Amino acid sequence: MFEIFEKRSHSGMIVIPDTFIKRMQELHGEQGVAWSEALPRLIDECANRFNFNPQDPFPNLSYNFVLRATRSDGKRVVLKSSFMKGELSREVSVLRAFEGRGVIHVLDADEDWGVVLLEGAEPGMPLSTIEKDALATDIFCQVFRRLHLSPPTGSLYPSMKQHFAAIERYRDRFTDMNVDGPLPPSWVENAEECLEYLIATTSENFLLHGDLHHDNILRQGEEKWAVIDPKGIVGDIHFDTIQYLLNYENRGGDCELVLRDRIAIMADRLGLDPRRIAMWGVARGVLEACWTIEDGGTDWHRGIQITERFAKFLD
Repeated sequence: MFEIFEKRSHSGMIVIPDTFIKRMQELHGEQGVAWSEALPRLIDECANRFNFNPQDPFPNLSYNFVLRATRSDGKRVVLKSSFMKGELSREVSVLRAFEGRGVIHVLDADEDWGVVLLEGAEPGMPLSTIEKDALATDIFCQVFRRLHLSPPTGSLYPSMKQHFAAIERYRDRFTDMNVDGPLPPSWVENAEECLEYLIATTSENFLLHGDLHHDNILRQGEEKWAVIDPKGIVGDIHFDTIQYLLNYENRGGDCELVLRDRIAIMADRLGLDPRRIAMWGVARGVLEACWTIEDGGTDWHRGIQITERFAKFLD
């Protein structure tokens, strides 16, 4: 299925899959294509500098080029390269801030090159492979409990208001056009009210992962779990439950029942307020709908369905 990942150029360099180059063109135009085509040489230079042997890219590449590799001592590592150098730099910063709290270890990085060398998670199976939902959620809580800390002094991570800025842009866009937007006005208003209340009543801000879900939590050894791919947001700790709650949403039952059981476990294990979790879910659903519209998509209904599902916990 992934024969293309095993090919090398005549010079021994990695061959970049056409599907990934096309994806970079969709995201970044001709600059994305040029960056993609320059990757084999960049990988070769990284291999010499960081002392590893390149192996195969991970399947299902999307926004970044992620490559398996092995060091001379046999240790497995991962090279991650991104066109969006600023975002990768922020990820490295968050991983280093969370060092010792259950995240994957940063071995080396170069912001100018837009690359980071990470330890490989072994065996690396994601939390999504645990199909018993109560057990998976309990493990999530163990990971969650270790992770968060106060934002480092002088850090420039985005605030929760900045993270949700697409809702404000949606409002401004259709107000300026003097037309009604496609989203149900009541849900947009509810999301704005929830967001305003949550930000105003956050008693302590934390450095959050920002995308903490099943597939960003990998098995490391027999019993440990390692977190990957943080986004880095500063805000209410309750928000970092949301992405997990949105993934595999009907595993073990219908969506509403699964959501209710997961929130109950989180409230019990982590001492979180179920109502605040639900309010963040309401706002997050509308945010997703706004992102869809900004990207030119028409399937904004999924975001509103998320909002409706979380809103039932506020009745």
